[in-house]
Amino acid sequence: MLHEKGLDELDPSWAWSKWKESPEEKWDLSRAAHLFRRAAFCASDVILRKYTTAGASATIQHLLQVPPDLVNFDQDSIAIAQSVKATGEVKNLAKWWLHRMLSSPHPFLEKMTLFWHGHFATGAEKVLDIELMYEQNQLLRKHALGDFRQLVHGISKDPAMLIYLDSVTNRKAHANENYARELMELFCLGEGNYSEADVQQLARCFTGWEIRRKQFRFNPYQHDSGQKSLLGKEGIESGEEAIDQVLASPHLPYFIARKLFKFFICDEPTPSNLLLEPLADRIAKDDLQLSGALEMLLSSQIMLSNWSVGKKIRSPIDLAIGLLTTLEGTTNLERLSLRLREVGQAVFYPPNVKGWDGGRAWVNSSTLVGRANLIYQLIREENTRFADGRLSSFVAKRSEGSIEKFLEWFERAFFATPIREEKRKSILARFHGKSGEASLLEFVSLLAALPEIHLS
Repeated sequence: MLHEKGLDELDPSWAWSKWKESPEEKWDLSRAAHLFRRAAFCASDVILRKYTTAGASATIQHLLQVPPDLVNFDQDSIAIAQSVKATGEVKNLAKWWLHRMLSSPHPFLEKMTLFWHGHFATGAEKVLDIELMYEQNQLLRKHALGDFRQLVHGISKDPAMLIYLDSVTNRKAHANENYARELMELFCLGEGNYSEADVQQLARCFTGWEIRRKQFRFNPYQHDSGQKSLLGKEGIESGEEAIDQVLASPHLPYFIARKLFKFFICDEPTPSNLLLEPLADRIAKDDLQLSGALEMLLSSQIMLSNWSVGKKIRSPIDLAIGLLTTLEGTTNLERLSLRLREVGQAVFYPPNVKGWDGGRAWVNSSTLVGRANLIYQLIREENTRFADGRLSSFVAKRSEGSIEKFLEWFERAFFATPIREEKRKSILARFHGKSGEASLLEFVSLLAALPEIHLS
């Protein structure tokens, strides 16, 4: 069966061809929910039903295209950010971004911004400045779906990144190699695709890049203006030339394709270059413009077929924001950000320059309890509302008050894989005929303890 095939058994031409509906694989609510779990933070019942009717192509275009109401949303978001920045506390930025994830009319943009935040990981525990962390987040969002070349040039001059990787201390008398190394190893090429000499030469190119009044500034007096050799090319002098030489490496399209594959399609094992070749070729063909590759990824057989279902573990953010989105929920986002920190995903505070490992790293004996508690506390939070009301009202409107019908809907909308039959029967028997608020809260809490809830 297709679902049981390993990565090395998949035909690359099949994997990246456009998914087509068949008698075995229909475009239905469950498949639409699968796409929204991966490319957004789940979806409400209204959205799922709308795009189940619209079809796969219309749904993918909806996710990719900038909606008309994004301008107004961004204006409101900027106003919220201004009040948050006035506190001077970087940790408060998390509630602003969580609000965007939960409320944005362009959720794929926020999902990709989260991807780049983990890719170009920068920690506020070292940067400390709320304005710089906010501006970096906006930079990631600006280029999230577009030009990787502009994104790399921008992040290389980003003040938060310059501070985080010590580029502000990069002087011609003593070149600091931190950013040069991470640009090649973690951001663009991957380990083994450059030499130590390349690191040293690239660091020389970045000498004199510094910050004045929270802005990037080039200081020619601290720049090593001698000619450098980088990745086989002689005569490179400036940092900008050096970045372009890194971006010209044939390893780069495969490196980015592999990161996108892991984030959106499958946690493990690591895909081969052979499997990634069609996606990497598209990235290279488009001169690092990513919009075409992202559309190719979202519409592919490997994304939308049964093969990928359940092959990712939800991040804490996917779990919490996805649950709220599915149940049309709102909550106290400051407290939610603290609870997300407790289970390992505090935005603006990645664990290190590698970002979050993801996959199996999200779940262990302690985090499994923490993740169940995250949902337990989230749905019981006094400020949590479901479609502006109580959970019992939400359930009554969508399932005629029947807990059996509610579970049938919730399982299709939120779960990637079916709940084990014996467990489903046990839970339904326990709550048969019950419909009060306390019973429904306990019901959802029990579902949060099921292993299936962690799969995407």
